Amino acid sequence: MTTHMDYTIALKPIRIIDRRTFASKLNIPSLSILSVGHLPSRTLYREQAKFQHFAVVYIADGAGTYRVNHGETQQVRRGSLFFFYPDAVFDYGPQPGGSWDEYYFTIEGPRIGEWLRSWLIEPDRVKDVEIDDAQQSKIDRIFHLMDSGHPNNMDRAALLLESLLYEFMLSSGALPNTIKTDHVTKLMEDLSGSIYGHFDAQKLCKRHHISFSTLRRITQKYSGYPLNEYIHRMKIAEAKNILLNTETSVKELADALGFKDVFYFSRLFKKYVGVSPLNFRKSI
Repeated sequence: MTTHMDYTIALKPIRIIDRRTFASKLNIPSLSILSVGHLPSRTLYREQAKFQHFAVVYIADGAGTYRVNHGETQQVRRGSLFFFYPDAVFDYGPQPGGSWDEYYFTIEGPRIGEWLRSWLIEPDRVKDVEIDDAQQSKIDRIFHLMDSGHPNNMDRAALLLESLLYEFMLSSGALPNTIKTDHVTKLMEDLSGSIYGHFDAQKLCKRHHISFSTLRRITQKYSGYPLNEYIHRMKIAEAKNILLNTETSVKELADALGFKDVFYFSRLFKKYVGVSPLNFRKSI
């Protein structure tokens, strides 16, 4: 990893990592990261900038502006995401006398065209995205993978960036409605399939390439309940069905639904139903 001072760009040391392997050695030639950089306290404002490759830029802190082809000046703030691409002119940078904390990823490959045709819409618009510790960890991991210089790690970094970018687009609300609907439908169906056994939120997040905070936000929005309560309500609804239609004991039922403590299960059942599991079975 290259770390050096350049006071014409930033007030703190900047980190830049270039791809140190031939494209022919990559297993995923459809998407490759050419370079990544972290420019903390960037002060440089660029005018009439042109780029040969597609680039993703995330601003972790600070504020400034972004403009494409002499068009509208768009505001950039903490949590902003924007893009550079060939055959366009860009004016961008922090506010006069100010600075911002910038991460950038320069990429190439036909996969980018697929993004632009499907879910990466309006690449000339600034997106406001949400980031948490898990997403910041992904950014850090991309840098570590690139720094290793190993071709397999180059591929891993590219795929990780793709999943992170999709997650950013999802959180920004910029995805087409059909894609967002399909994604949410599959996620909620997966949640419904988590009734039996222990619910593992991290595995579910990994399957859907989302962060835990995104999972909680989507669940709250589309179910009306916080994540844990929604899972509990689905489990209790299933418990009611089993109690009415089978002779399964309360302990066996609790075990099947992922509750190690039958007394905790009974208390939870009474909280949502109003009576204990045994009284529910007897009264109905």
